Amino acid sequence: MNTGEDGLNKPAVRGFSSVQTVVSQTSPPKKSFLYDPKVRGIFYQVLLVAIVSYLFYVAATNAIENLQRAKIASGFGFLENTAGFDISQSLIQFSAAGSTYGDAFIVGLLNTLIVSAIGIFFTTILGFLIGIARLSKNWMVAKVAMVYVEVLRNVPLLVQLLFWYIAVLGSLPHPRDSINMGAGFYLNARGLFMPSPVYASDIWAIPAALLIGLIGTFLYRRWAKAKQEKTGEQSPVGLVTLGLVLGLPILTWVVLAIVGANPISFELPRKGTFNLTGGMQILPEFVALLLGLTTYTAAFIAEVVRAGILAVSKGQTEAAGSLGLKPGQILRLVVIPQAMRVIVPPLTSQYLNLTKNSSLAVAIGYPDLVQVFMGTVLNQTGQAIEVIVITMGVYLTISLVTSAVMNIYNRRVAIVER
Repeated sequence: MNTGEDGLNKPAVRGFSSVQTVVSQTSPPKKSFLYDPKVRGIFYQVLLVAIVSYLFYVAATNAIENLQRAKIASGFGFLENTAGFDISQSLIQFSAAGSTYGDAFIVGLLNTLIVSAIGIFFTTILGFLIGIARLSKNWMVAKVAMVYVEVLRNVPLLVQLLFWYIAVLGSLPHPRDSINMGAGFYLNARGLFMPSPVYASDIWAIPAALLIGLIGTFLYRRWAKAKQEKTGEQSPVGLVTLGLVLGLPILTWVVLAIVGANPISFELPRKGTFNLTGGMQILPEFVALLLGLTTYTAAFIAEVVRAGILAVSKGQTEAAGSLGLKPGQILRLVVIPQAMRVIVPPLTSQYLNLTKNSSLAVAIGYPDLVQVFMGTVLNQTGQAIEVIVITMGVYLTISLVTSAVMNIYNRRVAIVER
């Protein structure tokens, strides 16, 4: 047998090479079309879409037949019909004789948006304060904050709304015995009466001053941030922002009033024999709903804030203290900015809950979207499907917009790792 220098049998090597060549030239077996995972995935998705579409088609056909059998017209044409009822609180002009169901929808939507926006503002402040207070070194402050959280979180919101509306605001005196709070403010069982602003033709100067203040604030904050990154020196951003956003419009108003062109005057409420006339009235239903939503949601936000602060490493606080920062500065400049990446996602959920919980206003008679549109309009028109679809679409849109805004803010406060 012929062998080479390496001691291997050459014919055996040639045989091995030939086998390797045959294996390499042999193509892998083709998979069956039915067993391809991608094909099966597409097939199941198409099948699911077809089934869901069929179910929607059957439901819509059944609903249309039932409406025709009950002689109820379908469509959204009812929004142009005259409403024929009054609404206790309206941010736009609304009357029973001249307004339509579409106008009633807008009134209910605006009432929902205003109580949600004001509630989010106050509940954020109150929630952050209570959340920080829960971590206070003062035993009394920490325990009071803990009791607040544990009590309000575990009492149903509907019960709290009824408490504020019946037990607190319902015990206020009759309008004839209104409590005079001074400066044109009166409080009674029908709400809070306050001076109503009357705008002149030169009112445009106030929004213009506010716009200039906002632009100036944006430019100043960018300059202060660039200066701090370059030199490490901080600028009074908060005071400058307050001066530009609030001080500039107030200064404009004062200057115009001095020269005799007062853009805003006030109509004071007048106390009559049985009631108050003139001025602006804030309904007790609005106050009760706002108080209930704010105090209830703040208890949950407080726990979110506490968890976010505890998520920051204690070494960050110790390092900031070693640099000579005071406790307030450590919390504001070091701890809170890092805790926001933990706080923002659950905070968004609480904002959404507050907006959706405002629908409980129907229990105390506040004219929000549910009470006006799904209550009065639905009972008068019988357009159940259209009314429910519009209401669901409104709450879905509000939730999606809120989530989008908070996601943008979340990306800004997120810590970028290198």
